[in-house]
Amino acid sequence: MSKFGDYVKNSYKELAEKVTWPTWSELQQSTMIVLGATVLITVMIWLMDFIAGGGLNFLYKILYS
Repeated sequence: MSKFGDYVKNSYKELAEKVTWPTWSELQQSTMIVLGATVLITVMIWLMDFIAGGGLNFLYKILYS
Protein backbone atom coordinates (compact mmCIF):
# COMPACT_ATOMS: atom_id res chain seq x y z
CA MET A 1 0.00 0.00 0.00
CA SER A 2 2.93 2.38 0.53
CA LYS A 3 3.80 2.10 -3.17
CA PHE A 4 0.33 3.35 -4.02
CA GLY A 5 0.68 6.20 -1.51
CA ASP A 6 4.02 7.16 -3.00
CA TYR A 7 2.47 7.09 -6.46
CA VAL A 8 -0.35 9.42 -5.39
CA LYS A 9 2.07 11.82 -3.66
CA ASN A 10 4.44 11.89 -6.63
CA SER A 11 1.57 12.35 -9.07
CA TYR A 12 0.18 15.29 -7.07
CA LYS A 13 3.66 16.83 -6.77
CA GLU A 14 4.18 16.53 -10.52
CA LEU A 15 0.79 18.07 -11.33
CA ALA A 16 1.21 20.89 -8.80
CA GLU A 17 4.86 21.80 -9.35
CA LYS A 18 6.25 20.41 -12.60
CA VAL A 19 3.40 20.67 -15.11
CA THR A 20 3.16 23.94 -17.00
CA TRP A 21 -0.53 24.71 -17.32
CA PRO A 22 -1.65 26.93 -20.22
CA THR A 23 -2.85 30.43 -19.58
CA TRP A 24 -6.49 31.31 -20.25
CA SER A 25 -5.63 32.97 -23.58
CA GLU A 26 -3.50 30.00 -24.68
CA LEU A 27 -6.34 27.67 -23.77
CA GLN A 28 -8.83 29.75 -25.77
CA GLN A 29 -6.47 29.85 -28.76
CA SER A 30 -5.94 26.09 -28.69
CA THR A 31 -9.68 25.52 -28.38
CA MET A 32 -10.36 27.71 -31.41
CA ILE A 33 -7.73 25.82 -33.44
CA VAL A 34 -9.30 22.47 -32.53
CA LEU A 35 -12.79 23.82 -33.27
CA GLY A 36 -11.67 25.18 -36.64
CA ALA A 37 -9.96 21.92 -37.58
CA THR A 38 -13.06 19.96 -36.55
CA VAL A 39 -15.32 22.14 -38.71
CA LEU A 40 -12.91 21.91 -41.66
CA ILE A 41 -12.64 18.11 -41.47
CA THR A 42 -16.43 17.82 -41.07
CA VAL A 43 -17.01 19.91 -44.20
CA MET A 44 -14.43 17.89 -46.15
CA ILE A 45 -16.05 14.58 -45.18
CA TRP A 46 -19.53 15.93 -45.99
CA LEU A 47 -18.28 17.10 -49.40
CA MET A 48 -16.68 13.72 -50.17
CA ASP A 49 -19.89 11.96 -49.12
CA PHE A 50 -22.00 14.31 -51.25
CA ILE A 51 -19.78 13.77 -54.33
CA ALA A 52 -19.65 10.00 -53.85
CA GLY A 53 -23.42 9.82 -53.36
CA GLY A 54 -24.04 11.88 -56.49
CA GLY A 55 -21.63 9.76 -58.47
CA LEU A 56 -23.26 6.54 -57.34
CA ASN A 57 -26.74 7.86 -58.12
CA PHE A 58 -25.54 8.85 -61.59
CA LEU A 59 -24.00 5.40 -62.08
CA TYR A 60 -27.17 3.64 -60.90
CA LYS A 61 -29.30 5.70 -63.28
CA ILE A 62 -27.05 4.74 -66.19
CA LEU A 63 -26.90 1.04 -65.31
CA TYR A 64 -30.49 0.43 -64.23
CA SER A 65 -32.57 2.59 -66.55
